[in-house]
Amino acid sequence: MAVANMATATEPVTAPRGHRPGRRAEWMSIALFVLPALVLFALLVLAPILVAMYTSLFNWNGLGGPPTDFVGLGNFTRMFSDKVFIGDLQRGLLLVALSVTVQLPMALGIALLLNQRLRGRAVFRLLFFAPYVLSEVIAGVLFTMIFSRNQGLANYLLRLVGLGGLESTWFADRAIVMYVLFFVLTWKFFGFHMVLYLAGRQNIPSELTEAAAIDGAGTWKAFRHVTLPLLGPTIRITVFLSVIGTIQLFDLVWVLTEGGPINASETMAITMFQYGFVRSEIGYASTISVGMFFLSLLFALGYQRFVMRRDTEGAITGMRDRR
Repeated sequence: MAVANMATATEPVTAPRGHRPGRRAEWMSIALFVLPALVLFALLVLAPILVAMYTSLFNWNGLGGPPTDFVGLGNFTRMFSDKVFIGDLQRGLLLVALSVTVQLPMALGIALLLNQRLRGRAVFRLLFFAPYVLSEVIAGVLFTMIFSRNQGLANYLLRLVGLGGLESTWFADRAIVMYVLFFVLTWKFFGFHMVLYLAGRQNIPSELTEAAAIDGAGTWKAFRHVTLPLLGPTIRITVFLSVIGTIQLFDLVWVLTEGGPINASETMAITMFQYGFVRSEIGYASTISVGMFFLSLLFALGYQRFVMRRDTEGAITGMRDRR
């Protein structure tokens, strides 16, 4: 009898099926941790998007209370027929093309070079990455002085080497202003892409390149068939960041040219700023901001769906395998 009572006392007490003690407390804890982030996201992200969408349906100067002059999709019709906005799209495509064909390959080449065992490579990494740390305003002021017409360093160096005939007004020349602007953007941001490529290269096991060398692959073949494919996810990320950054480009261009001369270097963000804060056409400026939002959203969704699909699927599969 005593043995039976002991056996009964030591049997575990199980909760009824479908009920887990503490489950509600666990969900409450999760909600308390997530709620502040959700509130901030709603106030700082969702609310401005909704307000901009609402304001874009009105002809409003931002004064005198809520907008009342409803124009429907009139602002969107105006935007798609606006030569300045169409020019913004064309200039954005030019910067993206130059970034993909010049800036990113240069960053990749320097990253591969600094991955080698070179004396002082840590110093070179720091020097190449340093421009990215500087604020856009400081970089803009710096290059405004460098490309100054009379006392700028660029024209001085051209005169010094006997190429004074190539002197230019640089940021005031409609024919070359976008290319000079791209030079400044490359100086400012290629160090960021270089660090990403360097991190991606260091994550590639050295055994793979050594095995390729044993099989008789030279430096170029090893890069083409081993290094470059394994750097694919990093390259796709940098292309994505370049395109999104171009859509949002504002501060550096504003300090350098303010979109001039005669809209020759204007971006979508500068056009939005000009209409919203200079011309007080808040309704039309909101329309441009909504256009930028949907352009970024459609590109992000399409790029993830068709270009980065294998990368995201591989990441999800890896997480499931670790579980």
